[in-house]
Amino acid sequence: MTLLTFLFFTGLVGFLTWILTRGDDHRTANGYFLAGRTLTGGYIAGSLLLTNISTEQLVGLNGAAFTDGLAVMAWEVIAATALVVMALYFLPRFLRSGITTVPEFLEARFAGHTRAITTVIFIAAYALILLPIILYTGATGLMGILDLRAITGIQDVTTLRWVTVWFIGLVGSIYAIFGGLRSVAVSDTLNGFGLLVGGVLITWFGLQAVNGDGVLAALGDLRAAHPEKFNSLGGASSSVPWHTLLSGVLLLNLFYWTTNQQIIQRALGARSLREGQRGVLIAGGFKVLAPLVLVLPGIIAFHLYAKQGLKPDDAYGALVSRVLPPWLTGFFAAVIAGAILSSFNSVLNSTATLFCLDFRRPGTGEAATEDARLIRRGKVVGTVAAIFAMSTAPLLAGQDSIFGYLQRMNALYFIPIFAVVVAGLVFRRTPAWAASVALVGGCGVLLLGYFVAPFSGWAKQVHEFHFIGLVFLALMLFQGAAALISPRAEPWVHHASGDVDLTPWRWAKPVGAGLVAFVVVLYLAFADFSVLTR
Repeated sequence: MTLLTFLFFTGLVGFLTWILTRGDDHRTANGYFLAGRTLTGGYIAGSLLLTNISTEQLVGLNGAAFTDGLAVMAWEVIAATALVVMALYFLPRFLRSGITTVPEFLEARFAGHTRAITTVIFIAAYALILLPIILYTGATGLMGILDLRAITGIQDVTTLRWVTVWFIGLVGSIYAIFGGLRSVAVSDTLNGFGLLVGGVLITWFGLQAVNGDGVLAALGDLRAAHPEKFNSLGGASSSVPWHTLLSGVLLLNLFYWTTNQQIIQRALGARSLREGQRGVLIAGGFKVLAPLVLVLPGIIAFHLYAKQGLKPDDAYGALVSRVLPPWLTGFFAAVIAGAILSSFNSVLNSTATLFCLDFRRPGTGEAATEDARLIRRGKVVGTVAAIFAMSTAPLLAGQDSIFGYLQRMNALYFIPIFAVVVAGLVFRRTPAWAASVALVGGCGVLLLGYFVAPFSGWAKQVHEFHFIGLVFLALMLFQGAAALISPRAEPWVHHASGDVDLTPWRWAKPVGAGLVAFVVVLYLAFADFSVLTR
């Protein structure tokens, strides 16, 4: 029954995606890489959310909540404020530029070498780090939830991991390589609905296991039994101490939701600014509710199973297998598979887009010929990247902490790229050479601070999130100083070069203000301020 339900739901999503996208334009670069700029708010919101949520969040964040409680909601709730910044500040400027990629914007602002350096950084991070990790964590999570050893009869864990990795990789590649961005966005939206329903059901059944008298009674029992788990402000020993919320935690969220090609490519494919802002802010609304799915289950698992010696990273899988009715297990496994596929095919699509449009763009010629050449290259690059990821992902077995490793690797390129984008918009006389130095130098400083003694010891002493903030501040000061000491000849003027309707959504500012206010109220409602003096 579990396997049949899983195959049925997975097949249903694929069939509906084909029905909804079979008439799409996959012959032009605009159609293939940006969905022909036809995405509406609902598709953008669904794709943003499911691209973000995968096994790293479902397993990793709930595992962190198992240990640290509500404080880890920062990774979800503060994301809502970053999405507000994206909708109101970055998106209008990106759409006005008519860009397809972030490196393309940096070339328009600085120079071709800035674009080339950024593209190399993005592609290296996606192809060599992110894609293999997505496949590895996805395969590991799916093996546990579906009990694939029993279903397939493959008892050797290593062999089973290889098989699962290649299954996920091949299915994800079909969406990303042959369908283009709109197929990715549509499948994301369908899977996103399933993930929302399944995630809420896990929380509901978990609360029923705590107290059968209802949700409010169960929440009351949890808070009474573990008041320390319901403090929104993390202490010194927390993975998210309160004093890091406005430094590294905020900066990582701002880059991820405003400058990360993997994420913002959905918003860049918007039919209009109005639709783009609607989609981004709808996603922000769901992010403030995400702790119900990504944090609360970890606290429930702690209440139910901590005395049984359960490890934090096993918390979510244990809760799913023990509280979910058997007839729903296959459905939820299919939803989890959809989340894994979403992250994989989204990064794969972005990798191909970056390579073709920023790194290996062909010369001038007939538009149709140029577009056909770009799309062929996109499919080849996507295929090569997928094969590399599928071939290397199982080799990650044995890492102490894949989630921690990923966060460190992300910071290496998150901060330099974000600093250059922000400086490019704020300092209109910053020269191109300063941006390129900031990109290379920022990556180098972070590499030293994370992995090379004695610099790594100092970074840990000030806390790694504060170290991230200090590097960002230093890069901004450097680029600001360059604008004063060696300014470009003329201030940069942001010319409009796109054909997207830039009429804003009339509710964008009120909704954005409401989301920020909700985040503040949420933190205050669960804050134990005594932690500030400990």
